Amino acid sequence: MKVIFLLLLLLGSAVSSPKVFVIKWDGPITPITADYVSRAMAEAEESGAGLFVLMLDTPGGLVESTRKIVQRFGSSPLPVVVFVHPPGGRAASAGAIITIAADVAVMSPGTNIGAAHPVRLGEKKEEKDVMEEKILQDMLAFVRSIASEKGRNVDVVEKMVKESLSLTAREALEKGVIDLVADNMKELLKNIHGRKITKLGREIVLQTADAEVVAVEENLKEEVLKILTNPTVAYLLMMIGFYGIFFELYNPGAVVPGVVGAISLLLGLYGLSLVDMNWLGLLLIALGILLFVLELITPTFGALAVGGVVALALGSLFLIEPGSPYGELPKAFITAVVVSSAAFFLIVGRLGLKAQRRKKLTGMEGMVGEEGEAITDFAGGKGKVVVHGEIWDALGDGDIKEGDTVRVVGVKGLKLKVSKVSDQDLG
Repeated sequence: MKVIFLLLLLLGSAVSSPKVFVIKWDGPITPITADYVSRAMAEAEESGAGLFVLMLDTPGGLVESTRKIVQRFGSSPLPVVVFVHPPGGRAASAGAIITIAADVAVMSPGTNIGAAHPVRLGEKKEEKDVMEEKILQDMLAFVRSIASEKGRNVDVVEKMVKESLSLTAREALEKGVIDLVADNMKELLKNIHGRKITKLGREIVLQTADAEVVAVEENLKEEVLKILTNPTVAYLLMMIGFYGIFFELYNPGAVVPGVVGAISLLLGLYGLSLVDMNWLGLLLIALGILLFVLELITPTFGALAVGGVVALALGSLFLIEPGSPYGELPKAFITAVVVSSAAFFLIVGRLGLKAQRRKKLTGMEGMVGEEGEAITDFAGGKGKVVVHGEIWDALGDGDIKEGDTVRVVGVKGLKLKVSKVSDQDLG
């Protein structure tokens, strides 16, 4: 009986072994970085994980995205580890701030951290000096509060921002900026096992010795946006957008520059954190529908329609943020909607437009172009004609005689305007 009890106990402990959720980010810190981190942390929280690890290698990035990541770290009940990896990697600028905001900050040998002085472009020198000082003081207050809360060396962290100080992994450990140096994930989990941290007012003992490691990969949306929201790429997209729209306005009807410019401009605005993902999706969908409508009104042999398909597909993909409680739109559903919309506008819509433009066959307007016969001589430009077996009062040239073939050229009130059909026309 005791043997069975011990087996059940061991089996239960094996089943309940904590999970460690791990994500990797290699590149600039952008809005999609914040979205990716938030989505992965939400998955970890829902699954009851015991630890969240961000493996980081970044040259820096956007302050707004950095603040969102730091806020997400602070609001989560999960202990968070930032692991600067692999050797040769770095946590520069925004990456340094994200690293010190972790509950446990770890670096691989051969990595470096620091150089977090904020940079702002675009102002005149006098304005730039004033604005840079404001931004610097705001950033200093931000990192002081983080370092103080996490028990890190406030003075050294301040120097990273104020003097662009950069440290190796060993230097960062000796100066109290990070907590550990580890060669790999296995060594990291072994060294932090049993470590106590305080999170949201409660003490947590990390159990990572036999933890199951769960990797959360980037989804298709995040992979695409990771490229698009790179600050360099975002800037190029903005410029392509401006130039494309400029060329379209300068040479109306070129179509392609305008379509490419509009889509690029919206993507660039998101990449620079000027538009949220939800608004980006909504604006792209609206742009796609507008391009479909313009294709109907001013046929461009499919150029506007192709732009509409691209805009609608991207807008549908980006409409709902990663980690949303409503879930993401299935790719098959997006494909079906895009194809159906394109078919509707290009086939059904165009047929409807043709029907509206078709010559009217009923009513007074339907008489225009029809031929009939004069049944009286026209006097003073007035006479009577028979068209479709009906007798009408008519207005026409004075040389129209009884028996002449006439053609309806217009309608005035309840009278037809007619002209004589020559023998040559009849022939």
